[in-house]
Amino acid sequence: MGSYSVCICFRRRFRVLEEAPPPDVVRTFNKFSGDGTHLSPEQLLRFLVEEQGEQGVTLSECESIVQQVLDRRHHIARFTRHSLSLDDFHHFLFSTDLNPPMLSKVNHDMTAPLSHYFIYTGHNSYLTGNQLNSDCSNVPIIEALKRGVRVIELDLWPDSNSRKGAIHVKHGGTLTPPVDLLKCLKSIKEHAFETSPYPVVITLEDHLTSDLQAKVAQMLSETFGEVLYCPEEDGIKELPSPEKLMKRVIISTKPPKEYLEDKCPEDDQNNLSNRKDSDDSSWDDEPVNDTADILNNDKVFDIGEQSHNAADYDEPDLKTNVAPEYKRLIGLHAGKPKGGLKEALKVEADKIRRLSLSEQGLEKAAKSHGVDVVRFTQKNILRIYPKGMRVNSSNYNPLIGWMHGAQMVAFNMQGHGKNLSLMHGMFRANGGCGYVKKPDLLLKASPDNHVFDPKVKLLAKKILRVKVYMGDGWHLDFKKTHFDSYSPPDFYTKVRIAGVPADATKKKTAVKDNKWTPFWNEEFEFSLSVPELAILCIEVRDKDDAPKKKDGFGGQNCLPVSEIRPGIRAVPLYSRKGVKYPSVKLLMRFEFV
Repeated sequence: MGSYSVCICFRRRFRVLEEAPPPDVVRTFNKFSGDGTHLSPEQLLRFLVEEQGEQGVTLSECESIVQQVLDRRHHIARFTRHSLSLDDFHHFLFSTDLNPPMLSKVNHDMTAPLSHYFIYTGHNSYLTGNQLNSDCSNVPIIEALKRGVRVIELDLWPDSNSRKGAIHVKHGGTLTPPVDLLKCLKSIKEHAFETSPYPVVITLEDHLTSDLQAKVAQMLSETFGEVLYCPEEDGIKELPSPEKLMKRVIISTKPPKEYLEDKCPEDDQNNLSNRKDSDDSSWDDEPVNDTADILNNDKVFDIGEQSHNAADYDEPDLKTNVAPEYKRLIGLHAGKPKGGLKEALKVEADKIRRLSLSEQGLEKAAKSHGVDVVRFTQKNILRIYPKGMRVNSSNYNPLIGWMHGAQMVAFNMQGHGKNLSLMHGMFRANGGCGYVKKPDLLLKASPDNHVFDPKVKLLAKKILRVKVYMGDGWHLDFKKTHFDSYSPPDFYTKVRIAGVPADATKKKTAVKDNKWTPFWNEEFEFSLSVPELAILCIEVRDKDDAPKKKDGFGGQNCLPVSEIRPGIRAVPLYSRKGVKYPSVKLLMRFEFV
């Protein structure tokens, strides 16, 4: 029971009541239990196969489920019966570990080339906060790896105050205090495969002289040893698969020769507002053929990637011999071919490469060369990074990159927001291993060599029906006055589809006043033209009637539609930063038509 003060002499009391099972749960239980009193393991098996669409489930597994539920709810009942009552069945359905909305194991084909996967990618992985003056540390790198992130970005700069040739990791041209490179590499080695056995890519933005590049090569070799992936030939024709590269570390950067050729005198401006990515600076300014350029205001202040600025340190021998041992360790070559974007997106039969585009560079490419981008990503790697104006470490809409097949949609992982929630949700798929197989529509061409065009509006292919039954757990995970000082929360649930523009839709339930365990029992329907790229976003809010005050946040989850298991499921909710709440959850039903 909760007690709330309204004034000095008056208090309101509210009981936290356990809601009865929804009518659909009661009907389902009666349908499969036979006598309407208990559900045996055999009957549970039939329910899981016929109603939940589960494949490969065994009677032994159903017996284990029954036993687990009885152990949790009735400490003595395990010796007297081996079947579920209606309340036990409801408890099972509302258990996020026993009845989750997605599989918790790797279930995608992991034998295709690396370019066939979306890869969980970090941006400026060493920053603890904003892009201008937050600390550089190995801690956010460790946290990202533990979450399942598979691409770690390090910006390498020489320590101009050290005669020993120390190498720093920092955001150049800003006030971010540096962290030692070796410390970062050792952290990657220790935690790389703690959450996922699939390969970790380290993208290096290197601003080093050739002697320091040789020193980096030595550090990499000594730190990772045989774990480091080094191609036997200079340039590979097809990328290996995640399965073949299990527990390997891949270095991706621009080869030294291309790095030197790309340096030019006008780069020597230590001016933050003029910084652009070394791989893509000219393409951001290419005119868009078919629409007005709405991104003119974003052409400055682009520090999303560092350019090679000699003014930040002395480079007396920059144009001397390159470091061959450094080049040998590059498993995935990055770089910008000469010419415009159209030229850069050409697919070469005998070469694989990684291309980088800023978020506004991608938007422009999508407008004028969208199909070329999709075709390029069928074989090569495309990395997208945030524009420089995101100094608070916010993020962009990742779906633009995913719709065009971009494998490395690089995000600032240290903040929060709806776009980061989409990123976290996408990579909870496939067992949270950090690799999600791209849908066939992004990988294959038609017999007449046409590929998927994200701009073409398609007919609805599938209908997703979503029913929000009820929620629970807030009284366990939050203080009683967290949402309101005078009464329990007034919860409602927002449900929306993020995907191609034609599929984007928003719905929401009614508000349930003064309920810690709200019961909605509302159903919504979504027509999907590209369900392969759709993400179902679920968010619970506490209605606040006070003027100019935002509704309270009660948890969220993002589920890739292609991963959702049909049937009645328990959906766990997460904090704004993507941390799973211990108890907060929703009971929902998913149906595909």
